[in-house]
Order: sequence, then C-alpha cells, then structure tokens
Amino acid sequence: MKKVVFLCLFIAGTFAISSCTSNLEQVETINLDRETVFADSAYTARFLSQIYTNVGYDVKPNRYKTEFMGWVTQHGGLQTACDEAAYKVVSDVTNDVMFATGTINPVNVKEDDVWKIAYVNIRRANVFMRYVDGSPITKSVKQQYKAEARFLRAWYYAMLLRHYGGVPLIGDNIYEVDDDMKTSRDTYADCVEYIVNECELAARDLPNKFRGINTGRATAGSCKGLISRVRLYEASKLFNGSDFGKSAGFPKELIGHLEYNKERWKTAADAALDVIKMNTFSIYSNHKDEKGNSEPGWGFYAIFHNNDFYNVSDAGDGITYPDGTYCEMLFEYRPTAAGKEREALFGPPSCGGDGNGGYVYHDLVEQFPMKDGKNIDDLTSKYTYNPLKPAEGRDPRLANTVVWHGSKLNSAGDRNHTIYTHVGAGSTSDAFGAGTPTGYYIRKFSHRGVAGNHWISTSQAFDLIRYSEILLNYAEAANEYYGPNHKEILDGHVVSPYEVLRTLRERAGIDPGSDGRYGLKEGIESDYEKMQEAIRLERRIELAFEGHRFFDVRRWMIAETTENQQMHGYKITRSTNGIEKGEKVKVRKHTFREAMYFFPIPYKETVKSDDLLQNPYYE
Repeated sequence: MKKVVFLCLFIAGTFAISSCTSNLEQVETINLDRETVFADSAYTARFLSQIYTNVGYDVKPNRYKTEFMGWVTQHGGLQTACDEAAYKVVSDVTNDVMFATGTINPVNVKEDDVWKIAYVNIRRANVFMRYVDGSPITKSVKQQYKAEARFLRAWYYAMLLRHYGGVPLIGDNIYEVDDDMKTSRDTYADCVEYIVNECELAARDLPNKFRGINTGRATAGSCKGLISRVRLYEASKLFNGSDFGKSAGFPKELIGHLEYNKERWKTAADAALDVIKMNTFSIYSNHKDEKGNSEPGWGFYAIFHNNDFYNVSDAGDGITYPDGTYCEMLFEYRPTAAGKEREALFGPPSCGGDGNGGYVYHDLVEQFPMKDGKNIDDLTSKYTYNPLKPAEGRDPRLANTVVWHGSKLNSAGDRNHTIYTHVGAGSTSDAFGAGTPTGYYIRKFSHRGVAGNHWISTSQAFDLIRYSEILLNYAEAANEYYGPNHKEILDGHVVSPYEVLRTLRERAGIDPGSDGRYGLKEGIESDYEKMQEAIRLERRIELAFEGHRFFDVRRWMIAETTENQQMHGYKITRSTNGIEKGEKVKVRKHTFREAMYFFPIPYKETVKSDDLLQNPYYE
C-alpha cells in the first residue's frame, strides 16, 4: 500500500500557481505544467510565492473552517483549543472544540490540517529546488530563492514536529503516483537536526532582513529564529527525556529524546543568543501614539500594524529609527491585500464582529498585572483591581489585548463607540450571553481604525516569529541551564533573564517604580522557581493569542492542569437605577486526555501503511 499514501494525494495542483503582483500572496490560480513554470522567470517567482501561502496556517485565529454546499464558516484556532479563549458554540464540531472538550481522536480529527498542508508545501519546495536552476533568472536571485525554499521546507517540518513529534523526512525526493515512498517516522532527534541544518544552510544565502516590497520573505533572521524555537522545544520537559508514551510501549525516540540532557538548555540559550548577536532586531518601545499623544505601551499595539506604523521615527527614547530597523518581526505573513477578516472574527456584534475567533476567558484577564507590575491580589500594589473596570490601573497590554465592559472602540461617525457587555437595563447586542459567553472579546491584532467599523479594511499581516519570543526563549533557557542570576554582556549591554522581563515590561508601559524593577519581586534573580514562574507568566501575557500557549503548556507538561479546568467569564448585571454588580461565572469545562500532548495523525493516513505509527494513547 506504500504507493497510495499521503504524499500521492498532494501531487495534483502542484503546478496550479498564483498569478498576482504581490511577492507573497495568492490572488488567482492558473494551471501550468512544470516545463512552462521553470522556463519563465515570473512564473518561477510565483511558484515560490505559493509555498509561502500557508506559512501562518497553524497559528491563524480562524484555522478551523467548515464548508457546506459552498458556504464556508470560520471558527477559531489554537486560542480556542486551549485556556486562552472560549470557542463559539455552533453546530459544527472542529478540532479546537474537540481539544477543549477532550474528544479529539484520529477518526474525527480534521483531515485538511497541518499533516496535509505541510507535506503539500514540502513537496512544492522540493520541486522548486530541483528545477529552479533551469529558470532564466540571475544567479544571485536564484541563490536567494533556493535559500528561501530551503527555509520554507524546514518551516513546514517544524510545524509538523510540534504537532506530531517525529515525522517521515523525505529529503529531496519528489514522489510520483507509482513510486514507493518512505512512510516510517524519523526520530524526533533526527527531525530536529534536519530542521536546524537546513536553516543554517539557508541563512548563508539570505540577508539578515528585508525591507519594502520584500518584507515577509524568509531571511537569515527567520532561519535563526526558527532554530531558537526548535531548540527551546527540544530542551523542554516533554521532549527532553520525559516518560510520556512509556506506559503505552511507544517508541519514545519518535516523540522525544530517550534521556534528559541539561546541555540541551545551553544549546537553546545559545540559539537565542545567535539572534540577539545579529544586532538586527530590537524591542519597539514607544509611549506616544502616532499623533504624538502620550500613551504608555503604544509600541505594543503598533508592532502588530507595522504596515501603518513602521516608519514612526521617534521610539520615545530620543533615537530616530530609519525605515523600520527597530521592527521586531523575524518572520511574518504579509499579504498586500487589505481586509477586515481578523477584526470581524474578534469584534463585538455592534462593530460587525461574529465572535468566531473566540472570547477571552476571565481567567486570562486576571493574569495581567497591575500598572505597577504587581499581581492583582498583591496588597502592596498602589493600584486596586476592580473587575467591573478591569483595565483601570492595569498593565496597558490588557487594553490592547481585551475588549471589556466599557471599552471604547473607533467607529464611523463615533470615535468613542462604547462596548457594553452588561445584562439587564439597557443591554445591547454585545451583552453577556447575547454577544459573548465570557463578558469579553479579543482585541489583540485588531486595528483601531477598523475595530469599531466593519466597513473599513486594513492590513491582515500577522507575526510568526518576533523578537519578544526570542528574548523569552533566552530567558527561559538561561534560567534552566545557568540559573536566574546569569548575565551575558554583549556590546556593553546586559542580557539576562531578569533584564528580559524588565525590557518587556518597560515596553508594555508598566510603571518602573522607585526601584526600577517594574513590579518584579525582590529576590527573583536568585530564585529559580520564582524566575521560572515569572517567565512563564510574561510569555502567557506578551504572546497571548499568537499560537504559543497551546504548545507551551504541552512542552512544559502542565497541560493536565491548565487544560483540565473549569473556565470562567465575568457577568455584569445593571439594575434600572444604573447600579452594576458583577460575578464570576462558569463558562466552559475543559477536559484534557494524556494523548492530547500531541495531535493525532489522521486515521486515513495511518491505515494505509503499517510503518506510519499513530501517536501514543490514541489507539
């Protein structure tokens, strides 16, 4: 049966390439044969562009879609599959719902998902790299294009790796329908080394970063950033000698290393340092908006809309930044066509939103610290937490991540359109139960000029690797290997777990305090467990809804706690005399099974070959 396994299914359409003006966006599909594609430089470039089409697939907030009689319904993504956001209750059952409810299995898992999409694009990359030399393009451009394709191939393998563990590595092979194919899974270690080696090769022929029309293409920064992520995962508990799968008699080497090795944390720290030492990327800290008005933490909003703001020159520190050199993005998906899909996924009904992207849990809202960086229950904080007005006196990232009762959004003809989620007197379509099951909506990534007005379009670009992640990768790895007090001196600047947290909190707009600690607890630099807790919290807040949380709780092996919980919302009731009362209410009960540390490989793939082993505890 090896001649009819998954790779065969992906041959059709390999040469249906995009016809467009953008480097990285598919607009119109046309069918051409191999000879025609690689005999024309424009078609060759478009074929490469098509390999970029799915680079952000796994972290798209509307990753899961259903289709019935030509009608496509969008649902959530990884944010609604974990403890970040509640899924919208609809008649369709998708992977995010099944992960939240603990019902995912090889038979019901969505088939057109990462397994298929990644291998489609791996094959495309192989085709491109084999035949591009025959294309009439200049040697230097050809060299760059081949390096991009090599990185993209590694990118899709990395996507597979964090979903399934070790997968079949097919090398440079281009299987045709009648070919015998490799279906056995390679070890986790071999997959890691393959991805890292491919990225290192690609980085040699790519610039550190691109600007202008080429922004969004793979760079040396993208390559090094992916290595950092892969090495961090490799060092983490799930993959670094854990007992996961042992009781099932599963060949552990397919999903991780057999034994724990602390040196993997050093390798992860060094990989993050390789990015830092490039001196190419930096944290954009700006506490003034685009009009020069004071707004603590505005830079955290701006980085997700750098189509509009990357030319802002004054980052609030007296330095003038030329043409986006401060930009945090190491790799991003940047379609040129504007739209409003993301704003519609997240927005309240009164703003044209449909909520399909999910609703923020109250449990996440309470994780954001106060404006002085202290926890909401810390009695030494100079601010008082009020769940009726959750953003008052809070970390400014909360207001850029969450829509709450009383939030003001821009709207046509009304620059201060207020969102009311209360029930009772004067309730609106945005109310708890009517519009949101949690009392909140997701605001992150939504453009302020569009969030309150569904008639306006804006860039739908989104980040895939940003510098904040790299710094947090370093902080975590350094704490695990060296300890919380470790410091590196690079060009006179201190790099340490503590300094990473201070840097991100400063950019967030948190008050430094008289001690300049931004609310970080005294003694954290000498306490491994406190530092670990702080790094994990910062990661949860800073990277919320960017596709990290789902995998983080798994690689840390805490998912059996975080994903086995009753999740909550916050219900506000307003009486006829205008008095508001709030209560924490139960919303969703999440259920986690041990198998769900990994995705199941679709049954239709494993049934075709005895060599393709299913992940443990799914049988």
